[in-house]
Amino acid sequence: MLSWFLRLESRLTRLALVIAVVMLIISVSLGFFQVLTRFIFNAPSTWSEVISRSTMIWCVFMGAAATFRGGYMMAVELVYKLVPRRTLLALEIVIGACCLLVLGVLMVYGIQMTLRVRSQMLSGLGMSIAWSYAAIPTGSAFAMVAVIARLISQGLGLEKLGPENSNLAPEVDADVVQQASSTLAEGEAGHSSVNGGDRP
Repeated sequence: MLSWFLRLESRLTRLALVIAVVMLIISVSLGFFQVLTRFIFNAPSTWSEVISRSTMIWCVFMGAAATFRGGYMMAVELVYKLVPRRTLLALEIVIGACCLLVLGVLMVYGIQMTLRVRSQMLSGLGMSIAWSYAAIPTGSAFAMVAVIARLISQGLGLEKLGPENSNLAPEVDADVVQQASSTLAEGEAGHSSVNGGDRP
């Protein structure tokens, strides 16, 4: 079950990252187009700036999932240095819980805001501004799945504890990774055999 969730999360985070990259490319391209039409052709585009701003919003919120998953958010290393190494996992759980709380608030209020502004239109496009606001709950949902997967991986010993690119916690040994992987595989095998035994 856990390995299935981790595989699902990996695909979802990869999808979120691809969407973020595509949105960034669109935003930068339209920004360049906006500069050309305004300063070269003296005929500023009325729609490119709106789409560029909306795609940048989507880029930020969808990219947050990969950021949370990789542990690339800003970390106060002093806190990690003050906490004993054996309690780093507890610290990571507390941090993950705080992240989930914030992301949950963003998702709930993001949905409410999206529904509230669905009757408003983007200037120059004639489409609902809710498409821009929808990035908030969508990105938050992807990020919540990533945070949960990170906590599970750290709890199983598949990933190191502490902030990324720091020397506070050593890299996980190959033996630990192998042991955690075999535990997951045994759990899946037992689950499959139980399900298979119930069938006629």
